[in-house]
Amino acid sequence: MEEFRITRQQLCSMIDHTNLKPYAVREDFEKLCREARENNFAMVAINPAPVRLCRELLAGSGVHVGAAVSFPLGQDTLAAKIFCAEDAVKNGADEIDYVLNIGELKAGNWDYIEKEMREMTSLCKSFNVILKVIFEICYLTGEEIKMAAGMAKKVGPDYIKTSTGLGCSGADAHIVRIMKEASGEDVKVKAAGGIRDWQTCREMLMAGACRIGTSSSLKILEEFEMENK
Repeated sequence: MEEFRITRQQLCSMIDHTNLKPYAVREDFEKLCREARENNFAMVAINPAPVRLCRELLAGSGVHVGAAVSFPLGQDTLAAKIFCAEDAVKNGADEIDYVLNIGELKAGNWDYIEKEMREMTSLCKSFNVILKVIFEICYLTGEEIKMAAGMAKKVGPDYIKTSTGLGCSGADAHIVRIMKEASGEDVKVKAAGGIRDWQTCREMLMAGACRIGTSSSLKILEEFEMENK
């Protein structure tokens, strides 16, 4: 495997520590936020309801709070996505990961996809929060992925993201490379879905991802540390 060097601190700064389970309770979020604070992860990735709680738990830590919008299907109206994102920001989110309308994309309605992406980007920029656009790559062809990434290059969200983790498959290093090449230098790529070990995480980083969404953060760190003793 090609040599890849990274420090523990650098790795932690690229991890979105994730709990999107529908049955998560306060104790789960306390644990999530404690782990994120202790390791200085980039963000906790959660559903909108616990945003205010996590913002309070992470006060003063520098760890961001990220809300998943229209998760995991992307089938809300644009008005609903805008409302949910704005509500999450007002409750303390400083990152938004939204699922684009996969059905409209598959139908070739690129005007709709551009309008959705542009309005979500504009909203997040107005609040100075980070926006990530989730593609759910397992449902898309290579050409559709390239076109959506090219649209992101044109519109300018902060990130495009591979997957929700709840689709029929997750992140793929080859697709990460395609997304990065098509989106250009100014749009970053987040890999998420099925990243449960350091080897897979490393593959995504080597492919061009600079954020990793995972609920296996501590396992990845443990394996990283074992390899780098």
